[in-house]
Amino acid sequence: MDALLGIDLGTTGVKSALFNAEDGQTITSAFFEYPLYHPQPGWAEQNPEEWWRATLAAIRACLEAAALHGIMPAGVRGVGLSGQMHGVVLLDERSMVLRPCIIWADQRSEAQCRWMTERVGAGTLIDYVSNPALPGFSAPKALWVRDNEPEIFARARTLLLPKDYIRFLLTGVKAMEISDAAGTCLLDVRRGQWSREVLDAIGFDPALLPPVVPADTICGTITAEVAQLTGLIEGTPVAGGGADNACGAVGNGVVRSGLALVSIGTSGVVLAHTGSPQVDRSGPVPRVHTFNHAVPHAWYLMGVTQGAGLSLRWVRDNIGLPEMAIERWAAVDAYITLSMEAEHVPPGSDGLLFLPYLQGERTPHLDAYARGGWIGLTASHNRRHLVRSVLEGVAFSLKDCFAIIQEQGLALEQVRATGGGAKSPLWRQIIADVLGVELVTTNASEGPAFGAALLAGVASGVYSSVQEACDATVRVVEHTGPQPQHAAVYARMYDQYRALYPALRPIFSHPL
Repeated sequence: MDALLGIDLGTTGVKSALFNAEDGQTITSAFFEYPLYHPQPGWAEQNPEEWWRATLAAIRACLEAAALHGIMPAGVRGVGLSGQMHGVVLLDERSMVLRPCIIWADQRSEAQCRWMTERVGAGTLIDYVSNPALPGFSAPKALWVRDNEPEIFARARTLLLPKDYIRFLLTGVKAMEISDAAGTCLLDVRRGQWSREVLDAIGFDPALLPPVVPADTICGTITAEVAQLTGLIEGTPVAGGGADNACGAVGNGVVRSGLALVSIGTSGVVLAHTGSPQVDRSGPVPRVHTFNHAVPHAWYLMGVTQGAGLSLRWVRDNIGLPEMAIERWAAVDAYITLSMEAEHVPPGSDGLLFLPYLQGERTPHLDAYARGGWIGLTASHNRRHLVRSVLEGVAFSLKDCFAIIQEQGLALEQVRATGGGAKSPLWRQIIADVLGVELVTTNASEGPAFGAALLAGVASGVYSSVQEACDATVRVVEHTGPQPQHAAVYARMYDQYRALYPALRPIFSHPL
């Protein structure tokens, strides 16, 4: 059996999964967590060394389990990587990590965003890289290090994104894959190369940036040292891979025009495939991102809500579950348990609204200082209302993203749902009701790891193209249609939700 290994470097942990190349079935998978650090409010960092230890453990566990199915490492045709976007990993001249990675959720670089926008020019920046400078992107984070930790930045010789750093450790090759590079705010998204104009304007040394490589080609092979550490065969091809959302799209077959993806992970995403680098020109600053796809010569429009699963995880960690539920559902995922509790609350949560701005917000507000909260809380509400209102608040935020993408004139024929949150039937139903569209799910249970594995299959010659890989392996398995009886409730609640941000913005606007 030909097998493909996908590795997804997420925010909460790393997943390694092995797939049958013929039909896409999952053979084995393993997941290892690592910490997320918040040294100050609005800051978010991780230790790349902890990523690496977890990655090695996940690969070993995956291969050991595969051996029980009679699948040996020699059967692994290729390795693909997916990963959280926008993180900044700085390496010195010996390729050692200089400081913790400032990850996508970090919001400290607002001042650098303003400076970069003024330096390049707001409209000119959009012309060069198709996106505004936002605190979530890589360039402002790197500029923050340059401004605030100059002694560290002076020692930097290479900037890598999270999954590209892991690929470097696997292969010894430094490169930045194109769909991930698109989120740096330094890549000319139309041409697929570093923007010399932006680099010159902000005084950023291009020598810090490695070559840009495609997602579906071989970018190195497993080294002898890594082979000993993991059990993989030395020389196994490693593909460029892709950004987590791009790989999630590939893994769900969103590789043609007319298809869109709703992803509910730590952050929430609405992504639509497009055959051209289309930019939201409805205002002075695009409200959705335009990025290169992992599919060659393709792009996607993407709206992002920073705190999707993050909001539910906050509830889990800080409000928790009743003791009875903990005992009864000990073997069930806590998120599923929370969703089951929320089923007892009617649509609209009896007037309770939740703003999911726990890490600022991107679409549509582009506001690092936006803050979350419950509005409309009364003595009659209980924990179940709090949970359901979180599910609904995230759905309202996703509707903000979906509406803007629809305004771009894309003909969306089908919307596919993925991510940990999409495993909840209730959350899928709420999102379908709020968006007013049918959601379908596919057999891609392992999400971005599956997309990464398919890209490895193209790179190693198992498939001739990304589209062929998806046609061979991706199947729709479930449909969730909107319920008309809930439409009026959610339409009214959504109007109230949209009114909250402008009303509260004056108290959000003070720097941290």
